[in-house]
Amino acid sequence: MARYRGPVCRLCRREGIKLMLKGDRCMTAKCAVERREYPAGEYAQRGRKLSPFGTQLREKQKARRIYGVLERQFRKHFRAAQTRRGVTGENLLQVLESRLDNVVFRMGFARSRSQARQLVRHCHILVNDRPVTIPSYQVKLNERISVAQESRQIVPIAESFDASRRSGLVPWIHRDEDQMSGYLERWPTVEEVQLPVKEQLIVELYSR
Repeated sequence: MARYRGPVCRLCRREGIKLMLKGDRCMTAKCAVERREYPAGEYAQRGRKLSPFGTQLREKQKARRIYGVLERQFRKHFRAAQTRRGVTGENLLQVLESRLDNVVFRMGFARSRSQARQLVRHCHILVNDRPVTIPSYQVKLNERISVAQESRQIVPIAESFDASRRSGLVPWIHRDEDQMSGYLERWPTVEEVQLPVKEQLIVELYSR
C-alpha cells in the first residue's frame, strides 16, 4: 500500500507550521520547526509571494499531510464530501476525521496518526468486535471501536491511553475507559476540529 516514507519533519518545515506528525516529540525542543523555522532545501530561505493557486495548493497539502493521505485518496475523500448534504469544506473534514486511523488517534490509543495507522494494519483494532486492517475505513456513527483484548498491554498503546486520560478527548467521541473502546457520537464541526487549514481554499482548488 502506497504511503509517504520520507522524513516527516521535512513536511512540517515545508508548510511552516507544526503538523504534529510525531506526536509528543513535536511539543519538545527537538522539533525541527523550532530549530529551523524555514523550509528544507538550498534555496528555501528566499522569500517569494504565493499566487492564489499556490495558496490554495498549500492548504490542500497541509490537510493531506496532517491526515497522512496521498493525492489520489485525498481526491476520493473530496468527491465523497461533495456528494453529502451541507457545506463541502466541512464535509471534507468530517470524512477525514472518520477515517479509522484518525478515530484511533482521537480516542487516545496512539500518540500520532502514523502510529494509529500501524496499529490498524497489525490487527490491534476492532470495529464492532471484528478486526479491520484498512486505515481508510470510514467509521460510521455509533460503531464500536476497541483495542483487541490481547493488545491492551502493549506498551505504546498503554502509554498513549494513560496520556490521553490526562489531556482529555475531543467532544464528538465517547470512550469507555474500562473496555478500551469508544464510538463517534456525532460529526464534528469545523470549529471543533481546530486544524490550521482553511478548508474553503481546498474546495476552491478542486473547483477550478
